[in-house]
Amino acid sequence: MLLCARGYFARVHGVSQLIKAFLRKTECHCQILNLGAGMDTTFWRLKDEDLLPSKYFEVDFPMIVTRKLHSLKVKPFLLQPIIELHSEDPLQNDGHLLDSKRYAIIGADLRDLPELEEKLKKCNMNPQLPTLLVTECVLVYMTPEQSANLLKWAASSFDTAMFINYEQVNMDDRFGQIMIENLRRRQCDLAGVETCKSLESQKERLLLNGWETASAVDMMELYSKLPQAEVSRIESLEFLDEMELLEQLMQHYCLCWATKGGHALGLKEITY
Repeated sequence: MLLCARGYFARVHGVSQLIKAFLRKTECHCQILNLGAGMDTTFWRLKDEDLLPSKYFEVDFPMIVTRKLHSLKVKPFLLQPIIELHSEDPLQNDGHLLDSKRYAIIGADLRDLPELEEKLKKCNMNPQLPTLLVTECVLVYMTPEQSANLLKWAASSFDTAMFINYEQVNMDDRFGQIMIENLRRRQCDLAGVETCKSLESQKERLLLNGWETASAVDMMELYSKLPQAEVSRIESLEFLDEMELLEQLMQHYCLCWATKGGHALGLKEITY
């Protein structure tokens, strides 16, 4: 559990830093598409830090969206910020979709790209705006062909864009194979694991599907670059004597990012 906690801290910190770098480069004149968002709370954290984009979209399966909409309904402190930013007509809410001026949550299958695009446009997605797309442990559950189609769609839909992906890497070695076997025993199949062989294969996938630049780091490298004060604070919360296991685990997850266009904005300069 401690291993997961430290890994999750590194994941949240790494993804957040890249999101904020994009927002600063665009001066928040942009949109964010969080694909497979689940119960993520990035929208609320960005609002608290006064870093909201022009519009923030979340997409997940309708069943997940229904659960999240219920959470918003029963927790006014989550719904209120959305209402405060929406000063026009009543919120559009049909059970699988909520649309407002600055936030939308959409029930859709990422493998059905025509449906995805239709629903995003219905919620006023703007292809002309610089766009950041985020996936965290999402592509690995799609077949390589399905994830490639999603990446191609993203690259072709926006002239200026950045893609952030967090998922497994180095899955060909013994530790990776044990991870796969453990997940299979829990009826959790990683349909896209063959694209997670190495950092190079992760970058190559992005470049082959329409992205102009691609970078990737494993989470152990990222962890080593975290602010030392933050690392000390996290590590002081609970003692961990399994540092070797932590290193192995972190070396099997990575953070990748790719850019297209945005040369005047300096998107390709974004790094971790």
